[in-house]
Amino acid sequence: MLKRILILFIIILLFIFTESIIRIDTNKVSIDKPILINTYKETPIGKLIINKINLNKDIYSKNSKENTIEKNIQLLKESTNDLIIIAAHSGSGERAFFNNLNKLKKNDEITLIINNKTSKYIVKEYWEQKKNGYIDISKEEQDQLILTTCSPNHQGYQLIVNSIKKESN
Repeated sequence: MLKRILILFIIILLFIFTESIIRIDTNKVSIDKPILINTYKETPIGKLIINKINLNKDIYSKNSKENTIEKNIQLLKESTNDLIIIAAHSGSGERAFFNNLNKLKKNDEITLIINNKTSKYIVKEYWEQKKNGYIDISKEEQDQLILTTCSPNHQGYQLIVNSIKKESN
C-alpha cells in the first residue's frame, strides 16, 4: 500500500513538474515581435487595358492563386499563344471588372500586355449565348483575344467579345 502511495505521489510530482515546464516554455514566447502571415504577393504577368471602359487590370499566370474571377480577371486555362480567353464578373460589387464590357463596339481597341510584350486587339464582333459551361467561338486566322462575362441583359446568358490582333506597323 505504501508502495502504491509513493508511486502515485511520484506521478503527481511529475505531472506538476511537467506542467510547470510547459508553462515556463509558453511564457517565453514573445508577443512583442510582429508575426508575418502570408505576406507574399504574386507578381502579375501582364495587364488588360481597355481605355473605352476605364479598365486597367493585372493578369496573373494560369497557375496563380490570384488567377480567379473571385479576386481578379481570370486567364482561362484553355488559353494558348494565339487564342487568349479572359473572364471576369459583371454586375454589381467591387469584383465586377467586366461590368461595362457590353459598351465595347466593333473596331474598339484593347491592349494586352503579357510578359512585357504589348499587343493591340480590335473588337471584331460580340454576341450572347446561353450559359452551358462552354464558349462557342470560331478560330480566326489572326491571333485572338476573347473576353467573356455574364450578360447584363439576359439572365442565363453570357456576353462574348471576340477581338483580333492588330497588325504591327
